[in-house]
Amino acid sequence: MNTNFEYIDIIILAMIAGFVLLRLKNVLGRKTGHQDKPVSDKDFSYQPSAMQSAFGKEEKKGELDQESKTHFLKGAKIAYEKIITAFAKGDKKSLKPLLNREMFDKFSNVIEERNKKKMKSETTFIGVKSANIKKFEKENSVYKITVGFSSELITCVRDTENKIVEGNPDVIKTANDVWKFAKNMWSEDPTWYLVETLK
Repeated sequence: MNTNFEYIDIIILAMIAGFVLLRLKNVLGRKTGHQDKPVSDKDFSYQPSAMQSAFGKEEKKGELDQESKTHFLKGAKIAYEKIITAFAKGDKKSLKPLLNREMFDKFSNVIEERNKKKMKSETTFIGVKSANIKKFEKENSVYKITVGFSSELITCVRDTENKIVEGNPDVIKTANDVWKFAKNMWSEDPTWYLVETLK
C-alpha cells in the first residue's frame, strides 16, 4: 500500500510541476527571433587592437559629436601608450595589429636598425596628460582622425656597454605627438589603424 501511495505522490508532483512550467511559458512568452542580442563586455571595451567608435551623429558638417569624441579618444589613448611601449621594447608582434602596412614597415626598420647596433631602448610610460582631436576627415568610406597627444614618460637609449647615448633615466619629459588614425567604416574590422605620424 505504501508503494502505491508513493507512486501517486510522484504522479501528483509531476502534474503540478508540468502545470507550473506551462504557466511560466505562457507568462514569459516564446522567443520570436527578434529579441535584441545580449550585450557582452567586448561591445564596450577599449582594447588598443579594436578602438570602438560611437559614430553615427557626425554626418552633418563633417564634425563629431561629443559622445563620439569621448568614446574614440578613450581608445586612442590606450593605443598610443601601447604603440609607444611596444616600439621601445621592439615588440613587433604587438605593433602589427595597430599599424597599417606602411607604418609597420617604418617602425620595424627602426627596431631592426637598433638591434643591429645592439642599442637598448628603455621607456617608462607615465601617462597621457591630454589628447584632443585636431581634424576629422571622410574620404568615401574611410574615416581619418588626427589626434594631438601630450604625454609624460621617462626614456633613454643605452649602447652595448650600457652607457646612455640618448635621454635620461632620471628625468620625466613631456612628449607631444600628432598621430593620424584611419578606419574603413564598411569593414567588419573594428580596428583604427595608425596611418601617419605628423610630429
